[in-house]
Parts: sequence; structure tokens; C-alpha cells
Amino acid sequence: MSDLLLDIKNERLSFFTPAGEVKALNNVSFSMKQGEVLGIVGESGSGKSVTAYSLMGLTAYPGKLIGGEIRFNGHEVEKMTEKEFRKMRGEEVSIIFQDPMTSLNPVYTIGNQIVEMVRLHTNKDKKAAYARAKELLELVGINEPERRLKQYPHELSGGMRQRVMIAIALACEPKLLIADEPTTALDVTIQAQILELMMELRKKLGMSIIMITHDLGVVASMCEKIAVMYAGKIVEYGTTDEIFYNPKHEYTKGLINSIPKLNQKEKERLVPIEGSPVDLLNPPAGCPFAPRCKSCMKICLRQMPPRTDLSDTHYTQCWLLQKAEFEGKGGKAE
Repeated sequence: MSDLLLDIKNERLSFFTPAGEVKALNNVSFSMKQGEVLGIVGESGSGKSVTAYSLMGLTAYPGKLIGGEIRFNGHEVEKMTEKEFRKMRGEEVSIIFQDPMTSLNPVYTIGNQIVEMVRLHTNKDKKAAYARAKELLELVGINEPERRLKQYPHELSGGMRQRVMIAIALACEPKLLIADEPTTALDVTIQAQILELMMELRKKLGMSIIMITHDLGVVASMCEKIAVMYAGKIVEYGTTDEIFYNPKHEYTKGLINSIPKLNQKEKERLVPIEGSPVDLLNPPAGCPFAPRCKSCMKICLRQMPPRTDLSDTHYTQCWLLQKAEFEGKGGKAE
């Protein structure tokens, strides 16, 4: 038996639109053990959320899985039916969406929404489910839980709504929690509280977490491993220390260089990544980052670089790391 909770191999997923096929994921591969925290970072449209949603079967038409294998907790996800997905969602894997105001139903009380989730996946009666809902609100640090259960989403602050979303996600103590930019709409103080809460719950429940974010500060403090995504590909993968202290892909370096540095004596301008992401309707033949890369060579535009393993946990796909070997065989890297 494998000790892996999640194992994704060469996943390819496309969205079929009137304009054509949008190749959202291109040979995405990674794995997780029980209890690990993985950060997936990248700019908007890189494929972060699509990767997580595909695990839960939430990329229905126009999205379609066209290749690869997804193994989660004994399930072959690519072969699952909608009925099987509905049973798995909540019980084994849960998700916290970006905006809690659009995720919570405005016409039902907080209590109704948590009770519904609890009763859907357990054999509890209404009274027991209500007691569990109160317990969950206490678990995520909401004061006066009895009162909050009777309130509607618009009566709560942004931080409280986000805590309610976490409570709903944890209702059945899932093995994997997917957090899709859970702190985007919150101020920095509440952000810190939410992240600290998630790490405390991870220790209590022993669950794994996938943290989807564009904020490298969040993954530095929370995650053990990081997958850097660009244009539907994982361009670099490694432990948090490897990514921050020994980045190898030019996109990863660009992300790190664009972080404000607080220990500088003199003010310095941020170094942005110039240019725009590639069009996934017509992805390039070579490295998708090549048009924006300052170290781009001709081969980068023509051919996708092979995977380079830097350690047991660290790999990337960049022609610069293949340059010496390429030139040694009589080629000319330009």
C-alpha cells in the first residue's frame, strides 16, 4: 500500500469553448503524504485553482480531463461518477473558496447551512447536527456561537464569514483541505488569525492542506513544499527552503524578486515581471515563460525543456540548467 494521500501524474485538462480548446493544465504531476501542507503559487490564470477543483470533480463542462491519473485516498478520480464525487466532497476532501460572501447562501442562516452539511454526510439527527454546528463554530474561534447560528451571512464580518466557511469545510473532518486564496479579501490582522487557525486545526485533526495563493509570504510561513505554476505547468517544485533560498526557474526568481524587502536600508523599487501571460488557446511550442524571460535562448522558444532533478524533492524545467550539457554535445545555445 502506498503511503501517499494524493498522487497526480501527467494531468491534462482543457476547457472547450466556442473560441477553441483552452489547455488549462499540461502534464501536471505532484504527490502528497497525509499531514503535509503544499503551497501552489502563481499568477492569475496559471492553473492553481483548476488543479484543485479537478480533484473534487468541479471542472464539469466546459472543462474535461483529457489525460493523466489522479489517485486520492484510494479513489481513481478520473473514473469517478458525479454520485461518487458528491459522497467524497466534504467527507474526504473539502474546499474553502476565495469569497465567503458568494459561497454562503444569503437567504439561509449560518446554522441552517452548517447543519445541512453535517446531516448530508453523517447519520446525525437535527438536534445532534445543531450541537455539532455549535461545536464547529467554537472550534474556529467564533464568539457567541448560539447567536451566530441564528444570523445570516450579511450580519457577520468578513473574518467571521471566512471562519464559518472553514467550519463548514471541517464539518466531517476531511483528510484534505483545499484553501483557495482564503485570505484574499481580509485585512492583514485577520489574515494572520485565519492562517494560524488553519495550522492549529491541521495539528488537531491531522489533515493535509493545499494552500492556493499568489502570496509568497503565506506559503513561506505555512507550507512544507511549494509548486510554482505558470501557464498550466508546474515549472518548479521543491521544499520551502529550496524554493526561497535556491530558486532555479526564472519565473520563480521573478516572483521572489517582486516581494517587498523590509530589511533594506535604502528604498528600492520592486522588480516586476514584464509582459503578459501566454494565450492558452494557442500555447507556445517551447517554454511558456520564454516570451517574458530575460535569459531566453532560441531553443526556449522552439522546445519545452526537460525536467531537471536538483534533489530528491526539488525539480524544475528550464533550458538554462541544460545549457552546459547542450553545448558539450556540439550544440550552440543562443
